[in-house]
Amino acid sequence: MNSIIHNAPRGIAVPRDVARPSASLPDPLNVAPVSRARMCERVPLECCGGLQNVDLSKVKTEALVGDFLRHVDLQDSSFCIAVAAIAFNPLFWNTMARWEHRTRRLSRLVGSPSLACYCLGFVIILLDVYRSHSVTVAIKTQARWEAMDRTAVFCCGVALLGLGTTLVVSSFLALGFTGTFLGDYFGILMDEKVTGFPFNIMENPMYWGSTANYLGLALIGSSPVGLVLTAIVGVAYKLAIMFEGPFTQKIYQERRKQE
Repeated sequence: MNSIIHNAPRGIAVPRDVARPSASLPDPLNVAPVSRARMCERVPLECCGGLQNVDLSKVKTEALVGDFLRHVDLQDSSFCIAVAAIAFNPLFWNTMARWEHRTRRLSRLVGSPSLACYCLGFVIILLDVYRSHSVTVAIKTQARWEAMDRTAVFCCGVALLGLGTTLVVSSFLALGFTGTFLGDYFGILMDEKVTGFPFNIMENPMYWGSTANYLGLALIGSSPVGLVLTAIVGVAYKLAIMFEGPFTQKIYQERRKQE
């Protein structure tokens, strides 16, 4: 058709039905802009719909946990030593106390149950000092976490230290030396159950007070590894309570039967 139009002699009119396309045929130029406009309208809607399916709180939590774990080196020697000290202490004193209750070897060795209890108590104190030292070394060795380096966190740590120390000291004063260091296993039984402070507000306040002390140290030091070690201390004490509680009740039940 173009060849016909271009080759037509000048001065000769070209018929309109030949020069122009038929009106019945669709013009793609009138359709394409509408399609492009609709496509532009759909893209933002699909994009926003995708973002609505994303749980931003979960993303932030995962990022926070990942950042926390990057500050904890589980293969560090100071961490391993601290974990070993935490696990060994309750295992040691429960094993020795039960062995003494069964055989009375320590009492015969040193001459009296009271002296044997004092000797075991002194060893337990030394072990606790070393445990605290190893936890402190791990806290100082590993990295601080900027997310915990806040005045509010520091103040919470100081408060926990004060609370934990209060629970530990008041428990010791209420129980006495032999009551604190497993005198029941040596045959040194108390006349009645201690119900004064802090035993009137919780069970096993000395254990949980000690746990609060470690948590306070971790918060003061902005230490993620300190939080991990505190959790391990709590688990170790919980397991110790599960073994000590029923056995101590058994000791007092035997005394009541003898009476």
